[in-house]
Amino acid sequence: MAHGDLPSADIPLAGEHATLADAFEAAAEQFAEREAYVEAGRRLSFGAWHRAADRLAHALVAQGVQPGGVVLLHLPSSIDYAICYGAIALAGAVATGVNLRLGPREIAAIIDTCAPSLIISHDPQALPAGAARARIMSLEAVRRHSAEGRPLGHRRPQRDAADPVTIIWTSGTTGTPKGAWFDHRNLQAAVRTAGVMTRAFDRKLPSTPFPHAGYMAKLWEQLAFGVTQVVAAAPWRASDMLRQMRDERVTSGAGVPTQWMKLMELPELDSTPLPQLRLCVTATAPAPPELVEQVTRRLGCPMISRYAMTESPSISGTAPGDDPQVLYRTVGKPQEGIQVSIVDEAGRSLPRGQVGRLRIKGPCVMRGYWNAPELTRGVLDADGWLTSGDLGYVDPGGNLVLAGRASDMYIRGGYNVYPLEVENVLLEHPAVAQASVVGLETPVIGEIGVAFVVPADPQAPPSLDELRAWCRERLADYKAPDRLELVDRLPLTAMLKVDKSALRARLRP
Repeated sequence: MAHGDLPSADIPLAGEHATLADAFEAAAEQFAEREAYVEAGRRLSFGAWHRAADRLAHALVAQGVQPGGVVLLHLPSSIDYAICYGAIALAGAVATGVNLRLGPREIAAIIDTCAPSLIISHDPQALPAGAARARIMSLEAVRRHSAEGRPLGHRRPQRDAADPVTIIWTSGTTGTPKGAWFDHRNLQAAVRTAGVMTRAFDRKLPSTPFPHAGYMAKLWEQLAFGVTQVVAAAPWRASDMLRQMRDERVTSGAGVPTQWMKLMELPELDSTPLPQLRLCVTATAPAPPELVEQVTRRLGCPMISRYAMTESPSISGTAPGDDPQVLYRTVGKPQEGIQVSIVDEAGRSLPRGQVGRLRIKGPCVMRGYWNAPELTRGVLDADGWLTSGDLGYVDPGGNLVLAGRASDMYIRGGYNVYPLEVENVLLEHPAVAQASVVGLETPVIGEIGVAFVVPADPQAPPSLDELRAWCRERLADYKAPDRLELVDRLPLTAMLKVDKSALRARLRP
C-alpha cells in the first residue's frame, strides 16, 4: 500500500492492500485485541469487529447483495453502523448512509438516486414510502446475524481498487442531496493526507455523524493507524463530551466552535485532568481567537481547524503553533497531495489576494456524483479538477481564506459582499455570540445585508448602529449590515452548519 511520503514507521498497518476489505482483514489480524470502538460502555476490538462484519457479510450475500450493489444504512452512529459498513465492504458492495436528521423527502430522493438493493434500518417505520422497493433488514436481524451467523471467509468477492466503495451525500441545503462516490483508492489516499490529524493508535472523539465524509471516507485511515473511535453520546452535551474525553483517554477531540464554547463554560473543566489529549479540532465555522487561546490554555493542547467538503474530504488545515489569527481568519494550507486553485468565472487563475471560485485536485476528490453524469461534468473536469461552490483567496502566507458560498454572495450598490467576511468581524464584537449574514433584495440599491445575531448577553444586546460602526472600522463601509435581527439561536442544517435558507425564509413577506 503506497502511503505517499509518510514514513512506514508512522503507519502501523503493514503490507500492501488493494481494497478496503483487504485493509480491514489485515487490521483485524494485526490489531486483533486493540479497541476499535467504544460506545456507552460497549467495546469492540478490531478482531471482534471483523468477525461480526464477516458473519453479517455472509447474510448480506445470502439475501442477494451483489458486488457493486448499494446497501443503504438508516442507522444512528454506533458500533452497529461500523459492523454494517465493514460487512458491506467484505461483501464487495457499496456502502451509503443517511443522516437521520434529514427529512423524509430528502431520504426519499437519496433512495431514488442510489436504488439500494438492501436498506438496513433501526426504524423501518420511519422510512419514506419509496423504501418499500428495496429489501429491508432490521437492526435486530443485524445483531443476530453478526453474533450467530456463518462467516463469509474466503468466499468474499474480490474487488478492484478502482471499484466504488462508498457514496456520501451532500447536505442538500441548495436542493436535492447529491451522492459523491469514492473508490478504494480514494479511501486509501486519506492515509497520506491525514498529517497531524492522526497518529498511531489515536483515540478519537469525532463531531460528525457516521454518514458524514469524516467517517465514511476515513475508514481506511482508521484501519491504517489502528485508531479507536469513541462514539459521541447522543444527544450531544458538553458534560458528556468532557466525561468521554476523560474516561476514554481521548487523544484527539473534535467539535464545532459552539461545542467548544459550551465545554469551556463547564465549572468542572479545570478540575478534570486530560493528560492524553494532544489535539483539538474545529470545523464548519470560524473559531474566534479568544476561543482558540482559551481551549489551548485550559486543555493544554493546540487547537487546529480543518476545511473539507463532501466531494473532497481532505482539502486544507492549520497546524499546531499557527498564530490564533491564522486559525481564525484562514483554513490553513493544503494537505499533502492536495492542490488548490482560485479561478474567476471563466476558469482563469487569479493571483493571491483576489477572491474567486475554489478548485481542488487530489487523490481524495470524488470520482463523481452517483447516477448523475451531467451534474458530475458540471463540477469535475477531465483533468480531475473539482470546481466547488465555495469562494476564497490565498493570503500572502499561503493560507486559504474562505469568503463563503458563491450562492451566499450578494451585491449591494454594485459591490460584491461576501457574508463570511462580515460574519467573522461581527464575531469579534464582545456582545455577539453567533452571527450569520444574508442578502435581501431591495429597491434601488439591489440587495442589503441582514445580520442575524445571537447576543452574548440577552439582557444587553448590541444595536444596529453599534455593529455597523464596528464593521466600518474594519471593513469597507458598504459591507456593514443594513439590518439587524436578534435571535435566540441560529437554525442549523443536518450537518450542524447555519441554515441560511431558513434565515432567508424568515425575511420573506
